[in-house]
Amino acid sequence: MTGGSGSAARRRRPRGFVRGFRVLLPTLPALAGVAAGAGEAVAQLLLVPMDRSQANHLKAYGLAYRALELDGRAEWLLNFRGGSFLLPDTDAVRRRAALMGVTAQPVGAAGEARIRGIVAQSDMESVVLEKATRIAIYTPPNSAPWDDAVTLALEYAEIPYEKIWDFEVLGEDLGGFEWLHLHHEDFTGQYSKFYAAYAGAPWLEEEVARNEEAARVLGYPDVPALKKAVSAAIRDYVERGGFLFAMCSAPETLELALAAAGVDIAATYADGTPPDPDAGAKVDWGLAMAFRDARIQVAPSVSSFSDIDGHQVNTPQRKPLGAFTLFDFSAKFDPVPAMLTQNHESVLLDFYGLTTSFAIDRLKPGVVKLGVEGGWAKYVHGNFGEGTWTYYGGHDPEDPEHQIGDPPTDLALHPNSPGYRIILNNVLFPAARKKKLKT
Repeated sequence: MTGGSGSAARRRRPRGFVRGFRVLLPTLPALAGVAAGAGEAVAQLLLVPMDRSQANHLKAYGLAYRALELDGRAEWLLNFRGGSFLLPDTDAVRRRAALMGVTAQPVGAAGEARIRGIVAQSDMESVVLEKATRIAIYTPPNSAPWDDAVTLALEYAEIPYEKIWDFEVLGEDLGGFEWLHLHHEDFTGQYSKFYAAYAGAPWLEEEVARNEEAARVLGYPDVPALKKAVSAAIRDYVERGGFLFAMCSAPETLELALAAAGVDIAATYADGTPPDPDAGAKVDWGLAMAFRDARIQVAPSVSSFSDIDGHQVNTPQRKPLGAFTLFDFSAKFDPVPAMLTQNHESVLLDFYGLTTSFAIDRLKPGVVKLGVEGGWAKYVHGNFGEGTWTYYGGHDPEDPEHQIGDPPTDLALHPNSPGYRIILNNVLFPAARKKKLKT
């Protein structure tokens, strides 16, 4: 398969892969518009182009979200001018577009017919967005919003979200959310192995104390046991129909915690007890959603979790950054991965995170690779039960060498960021689902 928007290759999957999505079929005879005066067409839709003509790609997603809130309808034109939107042409949507600095063009009946004709006759598709997604961000109390790329994207695009943590996850409060995001959390309970470099740092001591108190209040013997329970609850959420999106260390550590449900793979720093050197051979990868057969790094002195991450960023084996390529999917046969890869760029600069990339030979069969760089996958997606998960390596698409304590990324300086567009594709993805989340 060849990546990039110029590729002629197309991935084809069974039609059952698009279950739960309603595709708007172009019915040209139904597009007769209302004429005004001497036959002049009245604008009835706003086209929000998402190619290079768009002034603010990131806020355009917020505009589409707001249109769903206001009017309950929008369309996503997959593979048409970078994944453009058709929104209702109302005063409220026009005002919001102007305030947000989003390029939007009025489209009358004739223009709509032309667009639908192009979509019908090309490898494009129009997907109806049916509801504004209710979004949850898994994050500890008092966390800084600028330390999470997804929170930054939502704030900048003016898309509402709610914060949740272990208490809400284990309190079975996830059922009210269509979309759940995880970022740089360590679900193995090892505090990202920061002890080696940041022992005594006030922020690390605060994090340890907060997690240990949560484990005590919730009745778990230690933090690794608490995080395993949280990981299992997140997997259950996906299996029941939830949409999970995770970045940085969250994908790798979540999967390790799931696979190691009955094994202690976390070093116990408090009393110096060494980890089980054979723990990696005892995990059950059948419990994981995306990965298999990984070699777990149990030594607390080595700042990596396993060989899932191809870049091994905090080890002597650290690999240099390059660029990754988004695959070009058929919108008619593969609308789901097509939605997740809509962009005005096909080759994107890579960026580090505690987990930067995913070794392709550690992916389970059936995982869809959305973006790749050599032997690594940067961006992957799959189904689990009635829901889906999507993993995106790296910490911040516009801060490739992000370090603890660095200033926050100002997205006003990056309104057309293709790396942040990937995040916002995932935010709108659940809006295309016809069925409500099962609880």
